[in-house]
Amino acid sequence: MRFMIIVRSNAISESGALPDPAIVSAMTDYHEKLAAAGYLVDANGLKPSSAGWRVQYKKGRPNVVDGPFAETKELIAGYTLIDVPSREVALEWTRAFPAPFGELDCEIEVRRLFELDELEPAEAIARFRELVPAR
Repeated sequence: MRFMIIVRSNAISESGALPDPAIVSAMTDYHEKLAAAGYLVDANGLKPSSAGWRVQYKKGRPNVVDGPFAETKELIAGYTLIDVPSREVALEWTRAFPAPFGELDCEIEVRRLFELDELEPAEAIARFRELVPAR
C-alpha cells in the first residue's frame, strides 16, 4: 500500500527560506529509518508557489495561472511517498514524522494512492502499467 505524506505550506515555506538545519537533520534521520525498513519510495521539499503555476480547466480548456497563490493552507511544502504493508504501519510511521517547522504549528496530511489493480481493467490501464513496470 502506497501513501503520500503531505507537508502543508505556511508563510515560512512560501517565503523561500531554507529549512532550519536541525529540521533537515531530523527529517534525514527519519527518512534513513524509513529507507532501512524498506518503505521509502521518494521524498522532497517543494519550492514556494511563486516558482510554480497552476493549470485551470474551464469547459475542458486549459488556462495557465502563475504563482504565488494566496491560500497557503491549500499548498504543499513537501512530501514523502511510502510503500508499506498496511494502513496501520503507515499510521505508525506518520506518527513519528518530525514536526516540519519545529515548534511552529503545522500540519501533515496522509493519503493513500490508488493502485492500478484497484481500477477497472482496460487497455489504457495495461498501457499505463507498461510505463511504470516497477509497480
